[in-house]
Amino acid sequence: MRGRTMRTRLALVVCAGLTVTLTAQPVAASPSAGPADVRPIAAAAAPAGMPVAPARTAAAVLAAPDISVTNLQAHLTQFNSIATSNGGNRRAGSAGYTASVSYVKTRLQAAGYTVSEQYCSSCTYPSNNLIAEWPGGPADQVVMFGAHLDGVSAGPGINDNASGSATLLENALVLAQQNPTMTKRVRFAWWTDEEQGLNGSRFYVNSLSATQRGYIKGYYNFDMVGSTNGGYFINRLTSTTAAPLKAYWDSLGLQPEENVEGQGRSDDYPFQQAGIPTSGYAAGASARKTSTQAAKWGGTASAAYDPCYHRACDTSSNISATVLNRAADGVAYAVWQLAVSTGTPGSDFSIAVSPALGSVARGGSRTATVSTATTAGAAQPVALSASGAPSGVTVSFSPSSVTSGGSATMTLTASATAATGAFTITVTGTGSVTRTAAYTLTVTGTGGCAGGQLIGNGGFESGTSPWTATSGVITNSADQPARTGSYKAWLDGYGRTRTDTLAQSVTLPAGCTASTLTFWLHIDTAETTTSTAYDRLTVRLGSTTLATWSNLNAAAGYVQRTLNVGAYAGQTLTLTFTGTEDSSLQTSFVIDDVTLQAS
Repeated sequence: MRGRTMRTRLALVVCAGLTVTLTAQPVAASPSAGPADVRPIAAAAAPAGMPVAPARTAAAVLAAPDISVTNLQAHLTQFNSIATSNGGNRRAGSAGYTASVSYVKTRLQAAGYTVSEQYCSSCTYPSNNLIAEWPGGPADQVVMFGAHLDGVSAGPGINDNASGSATLLENALVLAQQNPTMTKRVRFAWWTDEEQGLNGSRFYVNSLSATQRGYIKGYYNFDMVGSTNGGYFINRLTSTTAAPLKAYWDSLGLQPEENVEGQGRSDDYPFQQAGIPTSGYAAGASARKTSTQAAKWGGTASAAYDPCYHRACDTSSNISATVLNRAADGVAYAVWQLAVSTGTPGSDFSIAVSPALGSVARGGSRTATVSTATTAGAAQPVALSASGAPSGVTVSFSPSSVTSGGSATMTLTASATAATGAFTITVTGTGSVTRTAAYTLTVTGTGGCAGGQLIGNGGFESGTSPWTATSGVITNSADQPARTGSYKAWLDGYGRTRTDTLAQSVTLPAGCTASTLTFWLHIDTAETTTSTAYDRLTVRLGSTTLATWSNLNAAAGYVQRTLNVGAYAGQTLTLTFTGTEDSSLQTSFVIDDVTLQAS
């Protein structure tokens, strides 16, 4: 996990759909327990002071395999030996990292995976990501599991993060060995240069097209999953994406908690920023275990979850086999729940639209081809429909139903008064299952724009309404002066992990295709890097990211920023400013005098 020394904000301002059901539960055990496999069917004696849960039935684990903790430890021993033979570490770009990639790649290729290396040219230490895909399941339905393979230069990096890498490697090998029928494509990834700012995973996400990102239905990250004084933490604990991970740990009576310490600090963050649903397991880093957590999970209160975090002592001895095994078994459960068929494979199909985008003028029409393909079982009838068309636009199909493998012509017709702007239309094929494809339509035309300024209280001088904001964002604090008046919106600036938001709903009149969003932005930072964006401000309209700035854009004074939003004419959307700050060295994003001029 990426981590940096904590500093305070004071005086650092420097201008510059899933349902999972599990039955009875097994014993909850101390994280410092020995290397025995911890997936019993019947309950064993609980450690002193720990609650005893009822035994879990065989049905509870469904078809998910038991991941061998002995095999996991063997992988960790290999990673430790690789570090010892290569200067004592596996830092990205080093000989130790290259040997780690070779070890994982060789095992995966022998198991039958499609394996590729992706060179991260923009990484602090240019080196390779390793991507492995199991050749089963539809290519447009991908579930992705990732961990960073690099460590810091201080030591072998066995908990951080050979533990996550070994967990994924052994799960990948077991999946290949069992070779079940797949309902989704499973892709594993081992990232480089995480410790320098999540660079490898960010490079990968940025290399994906919009269509490729849309194929990824969930990304699961595993960073430090064997901490010796560990806890049981899940990223985005209450999300649908987290459901299978939580369900498995719930079956063990572990009462997992939200991974607050790891927010924005590991490789799930670039996926999250790209709009891909994320979750993952963690056992904790340098933060300290509370007395409540120690009573619930065992271990030592007021001590770090990992006492060897980013130190030379992060060796193969710095691992709780119990915590590690529970994480690995939870990954297996998630893989089987999300991507493995539990019975005879049924018929399935895919659907696509070509071209995937187009424009039409008011009073005109255009066409696209909707194609289908049989991906499993026998060909089947597929009924076609569309949703999301703007007012005044009709969508029709000829024919309206095809047999999978066939195609139809989609016709989009805009009336003389159709709403203008860019719209996402969802094309749906309904057979024994439902599959969808996206089509982006831009409607052009003139007239109908009343014009005017649409943002309310853009100078923040009239209280908070109609804005909704994180507490303290709209402020008249003298530490950051407003551009005009006394109030402004100040996002972040705390020098610790923090997310602030500022939002307002706006309605862009139809026909106002030349509308612009303008605001004044001041960025100052205590970050000293000239190459790594640790802290970011993202501007979104609806679900679309309009622009992003970071600590790299710091400058003295306010700078006017103007963004074209005419493509959203005819829509009511939420304008959102989101500031995200990592664990140290503050960056302040100060906004004032916001306008949205419809024209």
